[in-house]
Amino acid sequence: MNRPILRTPRALAEAGLVDRAQLPALEQVAARYAVAITPDMADLAATTPAVARQFTPDAAELVSAPEELADPVGDAAHSPVTGIVHRYPDRVLLKPTHTCAVYCRFCFRREMVGPQGLGTLSPAELDAATAYIAARPQIWEVIVTGGDPLVLSPRRLRALMARLSAIGHVKVVRFHTRMPVVDPAAITPALVAALNSPTQAVWVALHANHPAELTPQARAACARIVDAGLPMVSQTVLLRGVNDDAAVLDALMRAFVETRIKPYYLHHGDLAPGTAHLRTTVAEGQALMRALRGRASGLCQPAYVLDIPGGAGKAPVGPVYYADGAVQDPWGGTHAYPPRPCGD
Repeated sequence: MNRPILRTPRALAEAGLVDRAQLPALEQVAARYAVAITPDMADLAATTPAVARQFTPDAAELVSAPEELADPVGDAAHSPVTGIVHRYPDRVLLKPTHTCAVYCRFCFRREMVGPQGLGTLSPAELDAATAYIAARPQIWEVIVTGGDPLVLSPRRLRALMARLSAIGHVKVVRFHTRMPVVDPAAITPALVAALNSPTQAVWVALHANHPAELTPQARAACARIVDAGLPMVSQTVLLRGVNDDAAVLDALMRAFVETRIKPYYLHHGDLAPGTAHLRTTVAEGQALMRALRGRASGLCQPAYVLDIPGGAGKAPVGPVYYADGAVQDPWGGTHAYPPRPCGD
């Protein structure tokens, strides 16, 4: 028997994931921001506080800091038609749905997703979105995101890929998803086949934030994707109380590489409303990246990036190792470069 997705604070309390005494405040959170936890994540959250912290609502979400923004990365300012975000010249985001299997408490699109969010594109809206892409030869890559596009059925994904495959100048399609982790059984052979294209390179970016999320079932789901010829990369959000620890971040990046997923981005937490309790400082993130450089393979190194508020794009904010003729090694030692001649 399939267990239901937990969608209310009361359901979370019945599952033992939140304290019943907190229900009045958590009901206020749920009225503002969507709540959903799949059975796989509920099981993991029950034993792993760092996983629970990502998905269970917190009364702290009712407090918005002055610097927080409803649209922290400026999607709306760069959305020429519904479902498209065109921030960079050679690539666009295509958001066919704003539905997710789980709702992260730090989501930068938390004002757009969920049952009260922007929903799924209508046929006319999808026509207009794909027509926008087809009319602009400079668009080399389409990043299919949302929401989580892999909540869509294989039939709908296959139809979407047929549309994109027919656009000759689109050479790369990238899907961003949490589904292999939060609902591994949904990654069926039919769904994986629906993602493929006869004319384009198709990539899958997996969002995971803690090594416990890479369960045997999640790894098997990722193997189904990779074995079908679809390379995978990762994206992770740096979160206080989840992965703001060098050993945890090291274990996560190693888990990705072991699963044949190349670490891609470590995102600094966005200024989404009610998420201050989950954000670190940039300096803390830089220190973690220095620690990771000294302890893990180059394969395990993501780019630490910050989405500039208002839509100006991503900027790398990792530590600087070279300045003024000196280079710092991964363990903090400083060396002249070029080396000084002998005798100086």
